[in-house]
This record gives sequence, C-alpha cells and structure tokens, in this order.
Amino acid sequence: MCNETVNDLATLEQIYGQPAAPSVFKEVSYLHPSYRPFIEAATFAALASVGADGMDVSPRGDPAGFLHIEDEKTLLLPDRRGNNRIDSLRNILHDNRVALLLLIPGVNETLRINGRAEIVIAPTLLQRFAHRNMLPRSVLRITVEAVFFQCGRAILRSGLWDASTQISRQSLPSTGTLLAEISKSSKSGFDGEQYDAELPQRLRDTLY
Repeated sequence: MCNETVNDLATLEQIYGQPAAPSVFKEVSYLHPSYRPFIEAATFAALASVGADGMDVSPRGDPAGFLHIEDEKTLLLPDRRGNNRIDSLRNILHDNRVALLLLIPGVNETLRINGRAEIVIAPTLLQRFAHRNMLPRSVLRITVEAVFFQCGRAILRSGLWDASTQISRQSLPSTGTLLAEISKSSKSGFDGEQYDAELPQRLRDTLY
C-alpha cells in the first residue's frame, strides 16, 4: 500500500520534477524595471502575514498606483479604512515577513512580492496618501526581498476576468444573513435585514 501523504522534499521533487529555467531566473531581489509597470497598474493585492496565532491573508485595493514604488527595494502601501481587526498589522508586530499577490483587471499574469514590513505613522508620509481628504491610519513600508511574476494558468482556469463566469450576488447569502445566522448561538438578536438595508450607504460613507 502506497503512502498517501508526502513528508519529505525528495519525494516531492520526484513527483513534480525540477522547475523550468525561466521559473527560476524570473525571480529577482529588487523591483526590476520590467516589473514596475505591473505594480503601477495593479488595483488589488492580497497581503499575507504570519503572527502568534497563525497566518492571515487580507485584501487591499485602491485605484492603480496605490502601491507606491519608493525605490528599487522599497514599496509603500497605505492602510485604508477597514473593520479595525488589524490582523495583518498585529502579525507584522510579531513577525515582519509579508507577501503580496498583485492582480490587474484583465491581465492573466500576477506578480508576487516577498519582503519585510514596518508600520509607519509619520504625518508627512500619511499626507502623501491622502484620498478625498482622508488619510490612512498608517502606511506599510515594505523592504523587498523577492519579486517574480506568476503565469496566467490559475486566472485562465478560474475564468476570473470572463464576464460569462460571473454570478449574481443574490445567489449567495447576504452579509446580513451570514451575520444573523452566525450570531444565533449568542442570542444577540442581530437584525440581518436592517444590516443589509444600511450596508450600501455605509460602504459609501466609510470607503476612506
């Protein structure tokens, strides 16, 4: 009976083989000029971090250019208004390693960036990222350690940018329904319908 799990690197490499040469040399330790247009065009990033209680991946999004290239080793990422869980920021205080996955609408390739982050609250830096007269609470200064692009297979397989694969939001439980169902055990009497009714305006009022 064969072993159903892989527990060592040698077995894993035997299954997958060696990576093709381009998969290796495309990784660089700085913001190569060829990668800069991708960073400047990105409107969404998934920010991964690790803390005392485990790992986290958090969405970040803004108009193109929201990831600012300070120099070939440094990225600046404003922390916009959210739910104040600050999971990523808590993690960074514990372990400053972070990873970013950048997405550009309509582009199948993604860009992966690994590095180390620090939380900056200098007023002059916050002011640089003002939007609609609203300042971010903080800015992440990310020192880049590795950058490389990912081919488009995952995006193509998922049909992410294909309008024909999009589903109606109404086909899934609303946020109010989710909160109401999850809160039943606490007997909080959470009003999901009211939450849903107020959500569109609340999002508009608190976007920044």
